[in-house]
Amino acid sequence: MSSRAFIFPGQGSQSVGMLVDLASTEAEVIQTFAEASDVLGRDCWQLVSQGPEVELNKTEWTQPMMLAADIAIWRIYQRLGGTMPAFVAGHSLGEYAALVAAEAMRFADAIQIVHLRGQLMQQAVPAEVGAMAAILGLEDAQVEQICTEISSDESTVVPANYNAPGQLVIAGHAAAVEQAIESCKNAGARRAMSLPVSVPSHSPLMQPAVEPLLEALDRIDLFSPEIALLHNFDVQSRTEPDSIRQSLANQLTHPVRWTETISTLVGQGVTEFCECGPGRVLCGLGKRIERSATWQPLESLDALQAAAA
Repeated sequence: MSSRAFIFPGQGSQSVGMLVDLASTEAEVIQTFAEASDVLGRDCWQLVSQGPEVELNKTEWTQPMMLAADIAIWRIYQRLGGTMPAFVAGHSLGEYAALVAAEAMRFADAIQIVHLRGQLMQQAVPAEVGAMAAILGLEDAQVEQICTEISSDESTVVPANYNAPGQLVIAGHAAAVEQAIESCKNAGARRAMSLPVSVPSHSPLMQPAVEPLLEALDRIDLFSPEIALLHNFDVQSRTEPDSIRQSLANQLTHPVRWTETISTLVGQGVTEFCECGPGRVLCGLGKRIERSATWQPLESLDALQAAAA
């Protein structure tokens, strides 16, 4: 019996026009974005379907729009009669969509929280102070060593996303990240390039956002997940709401352990992964982590119908 996991993408998979094809036939898309609009007080579907792109790419708006997109696809899958997956997981922001799918968090609460999360992350570090970079073609240990050597009390750089073997994202103070890019190139990285983001996510620079996020999480109801969910922070599943809250807060300042998450799920018997959201970023990473598994993006109606059948 093959076991299935649903994985939910986060920031970086957004694009103007995402889900427009699905929206023409599936009522869940417009309905889900209407619910998000009610919470945020702006026309979310207009932003996603028409842009402007610069607005959609602002962290505080990217986060709720991606969450709504992920959940719209999840709702279509459910209506089509798809069976519950054995596990769920989400990449960074995607973890909130996984929590909603697992019925551990209400959708409206999640929209509010991730909008705030985006604002808090943006406010935690002044513009131009932080940076992120993608490093391709080095061993994780090599990148970790370079980050350790470059970091000081005043200027730090750390691994932020363990995305796939030979594919790691680093984050921290802009000067330290620049230095790390040069060191990684000298160490033989296939590519080392800064990313077009203003927020050094999953680094110690996010510390100012932790306490306010925890306070906001304390104000909403969380429930024990109906589907086992692996957290980015430590690749563990949780049942206690307070423990889930703490893990979501810890996620801000700690790396996304995605390679380990997928490997752990494979070790638990998962053979099929469905990417529940726009794009196919996670399927691309997944194929680099575990070639033998089946990777299925669910961004089209055909793919959703096939998965549900």
